[in-house]
Amino acid sequence: MNTSGFNYERYFELTPDLVCIAGYDGYFKKINQAVVNTLGYSFEELYASPIFSFIHPEDEKVTSIHRQELIKSNRLHNFENRYITKSGKIIWLAWTSIPSDEDQTIFAIAKEITYKKRLESERNNQLAELSNRNAEFREINYRTTHDLRSPIQNMQTLLNMIDLSDIGNEKNLKLIDLLKKGSESLKEKMNFYIDAVSNNNSPIVKLERIKIEDCLKSVLDSIDNLISSSKIEITTDFSSQAYLYFNRNYLESIILNLTTNSIKYSKVGTIPYLKIISKDYPDKTELIFEDKGMGFDMQKVKDKIFGLHQTFHHNENSKGVGLYLVYTHITSLGGNISVESEVDKGTKFTITFNKGLR
Repeated sequence: MNTSGFNYERYFELTPDLVCIAGYDGYFKKINQAVVNTLGYSFEELYASPIFSFIHPEDEKVTSIHRQELIKSNRLHNFENRYITKSGKIIWLAWTSIPSDEDQTIFAIAKEITYKKRLESERNNQLAELSNRNAEFREINYRTTHDLRSPIQNMQTLLNMIDLSDIGNEKNLKLIDLLKKGSESLKEKMNFYIDAVSNNNSPIVKLERIKIEDCLKSVLDSIDNLISSSKIEITTDFSSQAYLYFNRNYLESIILNLTTNSIKYSKVGTIPYLKIISKDYPDKTELIFEDKGMGFDMQKVKDKIFGLHQTFHHNENSKGVGLYLVYTHITSLGGNISVESEVDKGTKFTITFNKGLR
């Protein structure tokens, strides 16, 4: 194919993506109109100031770290950070960058993902809120039905204690008989509502026999681009136990959150790694997720790790929702999750599934 007559400069200007060439000195060398339109500054203003002057202050440190790794000839894929436009608006950009040592420059393309980030934040907050509300409603339902049943049982006990032989009035005997029948009917109705409350969870939290490998494949297929761009190395061993009796949606959510966390919190300059294995015991099955990422200080986080909106790294993508959902999914069905971690050595999550659920 002959491309000698192709106008590359025109392509550079017409593409809707933000395209730029930056020097190792931290300044833009060439940018297209999309950069100007998105950030609101003129070409002159963007060329005259260091690139870091346009980056959100909270993202300067992580951007600097990734920039240093990039200059070491490590390509950068899907790196997300925030910029501040001339009007003061905060926007999110997702970058793919390639360095060139020969002329000390970096070629980069970015897409604005502000709307996507807002939707993700809203979705995670809604899921967390929904989980909280469901737990609150279940607690209210159980407490209400229990509290109402107690006085009914007490009333029946009192009615049965009445010595009818001491009551000669037929009208009173008839009233007492009606009270007994009424209390029995009320008890039956209350038992019906208690059963309805208990069974109401069944259509939502359906338990089934799940092949772990199939569930993992479904999750990985759903984030294929992230898996490919991060180049994460995933090793598995389900030979000890290939199946779990659990809710499929919950299990997929657990695998998704722990897998994406191993990518999100991988050490800069290293390829993310995740090992997933199962271990079978007489009374339980364990599913273990172990990475070699940033890790964290267990003495500092203690029991906060599974709390809602708890974050432990400088990562703006972290909202403290993922691990909260993982914990909720597991414990709501009688399971348990524990964590071991060391800074710069990685994290290990051990999930215990109670075989009593079978």
